[in-house]
Amino acid sequence: MVGTGHPLNPSPSPTMSRHLWAGRFDASPAAALDAINRSIDFDRRLWREDIEGSRAHASMLATIGVLSDAERDAILRGLDTVAQEFGNDTFVVLDSDEDIHMAVERRLTELVGDPGRKLHTGRSRNDQVATDMRLFLRSASRAIRDRLDTLVRRIAELASTHAADPLPAYTHLQRGMPTTLGHHLLAWAEMLLRDHDRFGEAARRANVSPLGSGACVGSSFPLRREDTARELGFDHISLNSLDAVSDRDAILDVLYATSMLAMHLSRIGEELVLWSTQEFAFVRLGDAVTTGSSMMPNKKNPDGAELLRGKAGRTFGNLVALLTTMKGLPLTYNKDMQEDKEPLFDSIDTVLLGLDMASAMLDDIRFHTDRMRAACSGWVNATDFCELLVRAGTPLRTAHHQTGRIVALAVERGTEIQHLPLAELQAIAPEATADMLEALELDAIIAARDLPGASAPHRVREAAAMISSRLEKD
Repeated sequence: MVGTGHPLNPSPSPTMSRHLWAGRFDASPAAALDAINRSIDFDRRLWREDIEGSRAHASMLATIGVLSDAERDAILRGLDTVAQEFGNDTFVVLDSDEDIHMAVERRLTELVGDPGRKLHTGRSRNDQVATDMRLFLRSASRAIRDRLDTLVRRIAELASTHAADPLPAYTHLQRGMPTTLGHHLLAWAEMLLRDHDRFGEAARRANVSPLGSGACVGSSFPLRREDTARELGFDHISLNSLDAVSDRDAILDVLYATSMLAMHLSRIGEELVLWSTQEFAFVRLGDAVTTGSSMMPNKKNPDGAELLRGKAGRTFGNLVALLTTMKGLPLTYNKDMQEDKEPLFDSIDTVLLGLDMASAMLDDIRFHTDRMRAACSGWVNATDFCELLVRAGTPLRTAHHQTGRIVALAVERGTEIQHLPLAELQAIAPEATADMLEALELDAIIAARDLPGASAPHRVREAAAMISSRLEKD
């Protein structure tokens, strides 16, 4: 009989005994391995998901007879206690708690004894973490969509208010044609609505249960995977255990969605930075969302908007980091995959904060609509004049050339097209009439763009009103 102390059954050292997987090993882990292998410092935020998955797994184990009803009930009560400790920040993390899964199991076993040691039956940390992450992705996507909902509704409200206020539409950051502030704001809303859809789709694809896939090839226990999936609110179970434990596509989907959202917030931030300069002077950002200078007392800096712009880079980096980690990994699970959590958590936190910042800025903003109207100069009605010539029978290319010559004349004279003498216009464009010049009045040419998705004020109000129903339908 092999006794304690025999080389095949050594007395465990204090370091060895603290690891739940240490039975195979004769030597303690190096300090560097412990440090690089440890994830509890960042994956502890998955405690809700880990406990939720463990509840479902315990109930299923009782159904198939691995646990008695009494053992299941003890485990569920113990998990309640663990959840309370995490919730009120009294849970004590030990050095032996390598990750959130071991921390929960270790504390549960302290509370309930042997039933806690049975909980991991038929389960691996590989399918456990995959399940936790999908539960997290689902709730994180919901939280982002809720913030997007708030922001988009605020934009729609502002757009409706400013549906008829003229604003230059820019291409190449040069004044192109007149539009309205409301129409421009709805362009922001469209970007964010696509993000809202994107997170919904990412959550849908994440809503597949890998629980029951085990370490890589499933389990010999008659696990009822559909039961745990149903209890956890998943739509389906995964159909290949090898893929299920090594798939991080759902995380990459969300990282892509956060990158797109951060890019859109960056573009909005950039426009607010430009518009709040004295050169543009289109908006005044509130004191609560701007900062001062430590040296220049006159300064009012749009730091919130600038940081919306700046934060995009880190979300892009997080996406590329995980793509790079995953690109060379063979099936199935590899420890490299532990690198999925910090980039994800950081991107989620970054865009949630960005959405709060954007909402705060739009809750305390004043648009200088008189300045915007004044900026609708510089021959922004040239395209409209060209189209009037076309309606009068001039071929488009001829009208385009004639209008270009007329703009050059207006530039030379330092005036607008409609203020040039009619005779001089007709010398270049014979089809020009006095009625055409009257039709170049700013509000008239904006109202003339009466198409779905265009800038006529009533079209802008219609589009703004549709946003609530679009969000509710989604």
